Amino acid sequence: MEETAVKQKFCKHCGEKIDYEVIICPKCGKQVEEFKQATAAPQVVINNTNTNTNTNANVGVVPGLRPKNKWVSLLLCFFLGFFGAHKFYENKAGMGVLYILTAGLFGIGCLVDFITLLFKPNPYYVM
Repeated sequence: MEETAVKQKFCKHCGEKIDYEVIICPKCGKQVEEFKQATAAPQVVINNTNTNTNTNANVGVVPGLRPKNKWVSLLLCFFLGFFGAHKFYENKAGMGVLYILTAGLFGIGCLVDFITLLFKPNPYYVM
């Protein structure tokens, strides 16, 4: 029978014979050699040639909504709220007619609208 020769070396710390490829001595448990890195860090190549820029042509335009001035609507609500003038200004004719027939929803609708208009931004948008 043929025997293959096993390469051996001596431990630096305890002097025992150990296998040639061993990094930590099995007898004393100390590190005999430095760890070898199997592979180097991968090389990453980025071939991104994207030069797109965002050009938004609809800046400040909300489709289907019309801007209304808060202060005009607030003054109409204060002076002519019982007749629904602020509702007609917002192009809400149905609500305007309802305000005319019910004296601004008995005054409660005008009060609620006035407080609501105070906290709206200027301009605000309606459908």
